[in-house]
Amino acid sequence: MHTFVATNHNHGGGLRLEDLMQRYDPELLAVLETFPSTSLVNWDDLPATRLATGEMLKMMMADSPDSPHVSKEDRLVPGPEGAPQVPVRVYRPKAGTGTLPALFWIHGGGYILGSLEQDDITMQHIVETVGCAAVSVEYRLAPEYPFPAPVEDCYAALKWTYDNARELGIDPSRIAVAGGSAGGGLAASLVLLARDRGEVPVSYQLLIYPMIDNLNSSLSSKEFAEAPIWSRRDNQGGWDAYLGASNNAEASPYAAASRATDLSNLPPAFIAVGSLEVFLDEDVDYALRLAHAGVPVELHIYPCAFHGFDGLAATSSIAQRFHEDRDQALKRALHP
Repeated sequence: MHTFVATNHNHGGGLRLEDLMQRYDPELLAVLETFPSTSLVNWDDLPATRLATGEMLKMMMADSPDSPHVSKEDRLVPGPEGAPQVPVRVYRPKAGTGTLPALFWIHGGGYILGSLEQDDITMQHIVETVGCAAVSVEYRLAPEYPFPAPVEDCYAALKWTYDNARELGIDPSRIAVAGGSAGGGLAASLVLLARDRGEVPVSYQLLIYPMIDNLNSSLSSKEFAEAPIWSRRDNQGGWDAYLGASNNAEASPYAAASRATDLSNLPPAFIAVGSLEVFLDEDVDYALRLAHAGVPVELHIYPCAFHGFDGLAATSSIAQRFHEDRDQALKRALHP
């Protein structure tokens, strides 16, 4: 496990951005020069933020062509009762015949941003490297569609994947649920929801720096409040958009997995988080609570890393290490 222990805490107001910058892995610093401030979100104009992040994504993906070894197909699947259909993208290795395990993937974006397009290259890589199918879901975003719409969209798409496993060439007993950031939060909540509804057996959960604690009150959320990419202020805004007046200690665990009191009978978990990001404490705490509940859990803390390091600085040594850890964990889980 990769560990890093922060020292010289300033318990009053957390570390200043310039102090944080001195702690980051030097390989990660170059990418931060492309971000003009500590926030990706203009809370006064979310549509403009969505447009800007979408354009930034297109630029980042411009040099990453589709894999010639992976097929992909866009589908519309039945949504929650009374709600619109849910878009999904289905990936398969072109050379893969017969029944394959599957990764059900949920994109990140603080519950307010993002689309399945942002992880298109990652999905192709995983399908090719791990030897599995994948289904990536496009859920409705807050604040236009607050909880429970996003997680119910994800559940509807997961249930469609399970119910149509034979047509999709998927082994229904080997479906892993995964996501990053808010997608990791939705994944954690979706696994709880699937356990409690008893309709879809999930075999594994892959939670990449999951956004799971709506209270935003941990030491790391204060210590690293000014962290780039996703600050404590952005985190508060994301939760307020998703939960509205329900953003409190009584929030549903199907919205914020940290609120769950019973973590027993959940599938094995892989949890990864950077050592210098808002989500550090909540993710480590969730991993410990899963272990205490008898759930096999693999926890990785990546030293001197900020939120989203693996995608924004994908060629860095630490990101490469994360990719290897993630891919090997999925191979072990999906090909036991």
